[in-house]
Amino acid sequence: MEVHDWLSNLDMPSNYIPFQVVEVKFKGARKEFFLNNDNIYLEIGELVAVEGATGGYDIGHVSLTGELVRMQMKRRKTPLDQVTRKIYRKATEADVDKWKLAKDMEWETMHKARTLALDLRLSMKISDVDYQGDKTKATFFYTAEGRVDFRELIKKMAETFRIRIEMRQIGMRQEAGRLGGIGSCGRELCCSTWLTNFKTVSTAAARYQNLSLNTLKLAGQCGKLKCCLNYELDTYLDALKDIPDRIESLQTEVGVARHQKTDIFKKLMWFSYANQEDWIPLKVDRVKEIMAMNKKGEKPVNLKDEAVELKTTAIVEKVHDYENVVGQDSLTRLDERARNRNNNNRNKSNNPNNKSANPNQRNDRNQNRGPKSANPNQQPQQAKPNNPAKPNTPRPQGQKPNQPNAATPKPKPNPNQQPKPNPIAQNPAVEGGEKPSGEAPKQANRNNRNRNKNRNKNKNADSSAPKPNE
Repeated sequence: MEVHDWLSNLDMPSNYIPFQVVEVKFKGARKEFFLNNDNIYLEIGELVAVEGATGGYDIGHVSLTGELVRMQMKRRKTPLDQVTRKIYRKATEADVDKWKLAKDMEWETMHKARTLALDLRLSMKISDVDYQGDKTKATFFYTAEGRVDFRELIKKMAETFRIRIEMRQIGMRQEAGRLGGIGSCGRELCCSTWLTNFKTVSTAAARYQNLSLNTLKLAGQCGKLKCCLNYELDTYLDALKDIPDRIESLQTEVGVARHQKTDIFKKLMWFSYANQEDWIPLKVDRVKEIMAMNKKGEKPVNLKDEAVELKTTAIVEKVHDYENVVGQDSLTRLDERARNRNNNNRNKSNNPNNKSANPNQRNDRNQNRGPKSANPNQQPQQAKPNNPAKPNTPRPQGQKPNQPNAATPKPKPNPNQQPKPNPIAQNPAVEGGEKPSGEAPKQANRNNRNRNKNRNKNKNADSSAPKPNE
């Protein structure tokens, strides 16, 4: 539907008078011609306000100007006398805002109209609604198999929407062109991009091209046969002139050979004997000769002796010669690094020599070390053995619970055991204690700073407190 202005880069003569007719495009594939009597300078793509068909004004895009409009009118067989409507002005901001509001109402209006048609049980499908730029008129496009009496529908829609209503029946192909879509080829539909004239498509076009008569594959978005079946039909018809029609079998001395398929452009025909899976390719000229022999009552010996040797093309893989600029040869290089990292972590956890591998060994080590001392020269304190559970011995009568039992002997002192270290002597922060050799621990310094701060606070509080004589 788009037109390329190939005269836009050419300089016109000085005395050239531009063509006064301008082509304007509206929603869908609708294009109309308008007179530019005021000689307004217009460019392709601008929004203009034009005269409506039944009064009011409409908003559309300029699609073509200049001499190409004259050629377009000749192509559509539209004489200059029939162009009567004119262009009012370039669309203003108020016109554009009103036009956008009208376009936003189209979706809701279409669904309400479908509901009204279902209530009246009309066999029709409302596919699209087109509002005029001034919101005074709406055109409803519908498809139906036959004639539909929609007089009652128009009355109800006029009461509901309060606008002038126009009903226009279109075909299935026109509906697909207005709505658009993607075809089975992966491209946009031809009827919504460039195809304007719809020709009838018959199943004979599929037969000539040796296509399977499957309606699901041959039908398009509109439910009809695809328009592209006619594109290559002329080429197939030219190639089928040299190929015999309605051939089913060939008579030979070995037996009857049935026709299986035909390659139209290579001009080869395949035949096969009964109870044999091999197909025999023959040239079209040789098939014509055998057909003439069969008409005379003659039969060839065997078709396998006359089979055509088909050349098998070897598939050669293309080696792409490129230069690795970034330096990233492998796409899975990051996955390999992560896999190696996981393997290393797994090996560390399974290694018994690893310090962090066995938590039980680390706990046993910490228990054997004993408590840390502030003096590095002091020997570590021996760990106390776990006291076994005391036996449940009966308590004599008259003895209090807290009194020691006379039956249980007192533990004897161990001469080999070293005396416990005095924390007061080791801690330099305690008054009277000796300072340890080497650096003092950080905890002791922090305790001294806190103690000095508390002393200063107490002095300030005593000095600020009022005396009793005062």
